Amino acid sequence: MDDNHNNVVKPKEDPGYDPSLHVFFKVTDLYQGKRMPIYFASNDDSTPTHLLSKTQADSIPFSSSKLPYLLEYFQFSNSSSQAKAMETTLRQCELKSIGDEFKRCVTSLDAMLDMTQEFFGSVKPKVLTTKILSSNHTLYQNYTLVEKPLEVNTSEMVACHTMAYPYMVYYCHGHKGHMTRIFKLALGGDNNERIESISVCHKDTSMWDADHVAFRLLGGYPGSGPVCHVIPIDNLVWVA
Repeated sequence: MDDNHNNVVKPKEDPGYDPSLHVFFKVTDLYQGKRMPIYFASNDDSTPTHLLSKTQADSIPFSSSKLPYLLEYFQFSNSSSQAKAMETTLRQCELKSIGDEFKRCVTSLDAMLDMTQEFFGSVKPKVLTTKILSSNHTLYQNYTLVEKPLEVNTSEMVACHTMAYPYMVYYCHGHKGHMTRIFKLALGGDNNERIESISVCHKDTSMWDADHVAFRLLGGYPGSGPVCHVIPIDNLVWVA
């Protein structure tokens, strides 16, 4: 789920009809025994699974101004869904930071390591990911918190989200200070599936768009209270 809340492109239809939007919940939902519908996407065979080397990434332009060249390079037509996805990703990565927000788009393993060092300095961060512990994965179903949620003690966090692109690109962003709370959730699905989910709760939503899908799903408005969401399985959360 893209987490650049001020620049989210929101669907116009009722969000209740799109299961993939059911990743949000309230901080008051975080108690053992809570049951709620959640969507956990899974990678298909066409999804890139690893970052390029620095040499590979540096050899390919990464700019919306180079989109015609890139479409020819990857052999996509101008009207294809791949072309639209590439343009969206490039423009998202070129958006300016808001306030004291830290943001980077990462296209190589070296760039990922450089990003973490830039944000965390000399402190060595650890990475958290959501893990599917069962083989019978269902994209969308009701899950129950089978254990008490475990809060991760951290004051600095960068979340990295995969973007639609011909090779793996992460959109990474974060804030210094106590802007978020992070939880590890032990979830049990109605089909007995088990997931160890990393979830993030944003304490300050005052700068979010009033039409953000989270408010349409949960109620509320910018600044009315914290909003939480699960982290997809292919996303990363760096903490220190």
